[in-house]
Amino acid sequence: MSTRQFFVGGNWKLNPTSVGKAKELVEVLNKAELDPNTEVVISPPSLYLIPVRDAVTNKQITISAQNAYYKESGAFTGEISSSQIKEAGIPYVILGHSERRTIFHETNEVVALKTRAALDAGLKVILCIGETLVQREGGETAKVCEEQLSAVVKQTKPEDWSNIVIAYEPVWAIGTGKVATTAQAQDTHVDVRAYLSTAVSTTIASETRVIYGGSVSAANAKDLAAQQDIDGFLVGGASLKPEFVDIINARK
Repeated sequence: MSTRQFFVGGNWKLNPTSVGKAKELVEVLNKAELDPNTEVVISPPSLYLIPVRDAVTNKQITISAQNAYYKESGAFTGEISSSQIKEAGIPYVILGHSERRTIFHETNEVVALKTRAALDAGLKVILCIGETLVQREGGETAKVCEEQLSAVVKQTKPEDWSNIVIAYEPVWAIGTGKVATTAQAQDTHVDVRAYLSTAVSTTIASETRVIYGGSVSAANAKDLAAQQDIDGFLVGGASLKPEFVDIINARK
């Protein structure tokens, strides 16, 4: 196994529907016995960031926002900035999730600008990349991931990558119950490192954590976690269930 610290993030998306239910989810994690070698990050909706932050008593768990705009302030109704997130004591932000790219039409360039702004504000970034089913079947997985990463490489310096976790999430596997095979996931992670090796450096390629997302569950987490280049998970639906603890403990 690599020396990269295992990372498990829980992306709650637009869930749950009340702050009370959010606190119940936190309480399960507060009471759970979590693998001390795993970094755990949970990402509630923006409105719940501060109450969730305050409800966490397990020092192993940190909080992430799900999105941030690339401007610090101004006339941008409905947006939240990286500097506001940082000031609220939230260390992470998820950027480039496929739902942001597809539903809200965020381009690679916009995601890259958001990444730059987040890093400048002192946030750590969970940077999502991944291909659609049509792109996978067309043999374009590596090309698509490289294009998504390339935009970010242009906006970053080598030293920025210690604050970026790459989340490879095949779009066709998110919320569908389908999951990339361990070989498909491992192969893509190898491709991502190969690209980083050429575009940034071999050191960055070796040290950057590349995690997998896409219908991760307690049933498949151990097999995926055993792969050499899979450094953890970004979990969607299962992060709202008790099995999230089992996923966190996939390497235990």
